[in-house]
Amino acid sequence: MAEITAAAVKDLREKSGAGMMDCKKALVENNGDVDAAVDWLRTKGLAKAAKKSGRVAAEGLVAVVAAGTKGALVEVNAETDFVARNDTFQAFVEEVAKIALEKDGDADAILAADYPGAGRSVADQLTDNIATIGENMSFRRAATLSVANGVVASYVHSALKPGLGKIAVLVALESEGDKAVLEGLGKQVAMHVAAANPMFLDRDSVDPTVVDRERAVLTAEAKESGKPDNIIEKMIEGRIRKFYEEICLVDQTFVIDGESKVGKFVENAAKDAGAPIKLAGFTMFKLGEGIEKKEDDFAAEVAAAVQG
Repeated sequence: MAEITAAAVKDLREKSGAGMMDCKKALVENNGDVDAAVDWLRTKGLAKAAKKSGRVAAEGLVAVVAAGTKGALVEVNAETDFVARNDTFQAFVEEVAKIALEKDGDADAILAADYPGAGRSVADQLTDNIATIGENMSFRRAATLSVANGVVASYVHSALKPGLGKIAVLVALESEGDKAVLEGLGKQVAMHVAAANPMFLDRDSVDPTVVDRERAVLTAEAKESGKPDNIIEKMIEGRIRKFYEEICLVDQTFVIDGESKVGKFVENAAKDAGAPIKLAGFTMFKLGEGIEKKEDDFAAEVAAAVQG
């Protein structure tokens, strides 16, 4: 039998788009002949993935897993919302979220990890799913959040099933207080994050370039008013304070009661928890956020079809 080299496996993988283990098996079955191995993969339906790899995948699911003091978020994309309701796809995203928790959100480590019960890596399982389900898919991103003591709470907006949906949030609370109180508070804050979309935790964490850009815009607008410079300066500072209230989680008005600032609400919850509470961080994934979706011109498509 011909020796199956890593280079041959790599070559076949690039030609077919199939997973590494499938490529190795194809070469073994075909005595190292790459062209024959490509045909073998095609007959097994495993080379279909390559044809679909150029399609835009902006649908899919985000998943969240929270366990005590740690939580993980992942996003796995597909081409259509229909696939998000596929049981196989859902199970895959759930497993990837669990692996992300173990691998601290390291994308390379997640893709290289063993996929449970499959005898292949997560990356190869994804390729297999592409071939089986018939759409391009991609593992887009992962993130984790943790605290030394306290809880990491989660929330999924309009969940398709527990832990799966299109918007998922993690909120970290540091405290030695009652865990049940912290869990409830954390979920409330996570719901607020999903609704209010803060950019930063607090003023100290705001990127200075964001504030500088906002200040420049406000300054240009204020000068158009023709007011004296000392008045303009006060106007700008007032608007910058308002800007912080819009983008910083702790400064936002809490959607749950419509009155308190989030930071103050968390601080006041210390009485029920039996210990001080620090809002340590948050992370939110919105499905397809930032992906440029292709807009199909239906009229042009019909015209092209008619012209043959």
